[in-house]
Amino acid sequence: MNQKVYKAGDSGSNNIHPGDLKRSPDDYFSKTVVFIDAGFLSKLSKYFGGGRYLKYNIIEFSKNIAKKQNLFCEHIYYYTSPPFQSDNPTKEESERYKKYERFTNALSRESIISIGVGRCQKLKVDGKFVFGQKGVDALIIMDLMSIPLEHTEIKKIILIANDSDFVPIVSKLKRFGIEIILYTYYSKKRENSFARSNELLKIVSRYVHLTKEDFLSASKKEEFKN
Repeated sequence: MNQKVYKAGDSGSNNIHPGDLKRSPDDYFSKTVVFIDAGFLSKLSKYFGGGRYLKYNIIEFSKNIAKKQNLFCEHIYYYTSPPFQSDNPTKEESERYKKYERFTNALSRESIISIGVGRCQKLKVDGKFVFGQKGVDALIIMDLMSIPLEHTEIKKIILIANDSDFVPIVSKLKRFGIEIILYTYYSKKRENSFARSNELLKIVSRYVHLTKEDFLSASKKEEFKN
């Protein structure tokens, strides 16, 4: 099944039209790097899994979406944060952290992946505790800025995220002649927590709506899931 690729238009318009998939011959299998906001991707996996995280191979997932853009995945930058730990961790918190350690240790042995680690923040909102990543966006932005300096052959970057905080760095990279292909997800449904960042959609070169099939098609090899 062909995946829809979009070009951002007027941010005030709800009518988004499919972009042109045509490429010049030089674009085929050019090198790319994939930047992954793991918090966003994990949240999306759970949403597509109906409340349960889908099992998939992150390396295969990244290679697949790069190949769909006629690109070769040279490296993966993966940004995550450890689960929250109290001063005196509960048994559940300890088990969750051990699972996180096993996952990141296995992932770090893969030379194709670099892992950036932020921290988990616990907040009380409307009487309920919520958890969120801190420092992850800053790490992503720092590494994105290093691409034109350290990887001069890279002219296209795949970013898996949905945060408008990336708008300034995307704009800066475009001035270096680097194209940003955004893989994201949003929905107009009220019960859905995936907001649509019109600013980000408008500034990137093109964007693709992630689907459940993107996860399922990467489930055949050894798992690296979070």
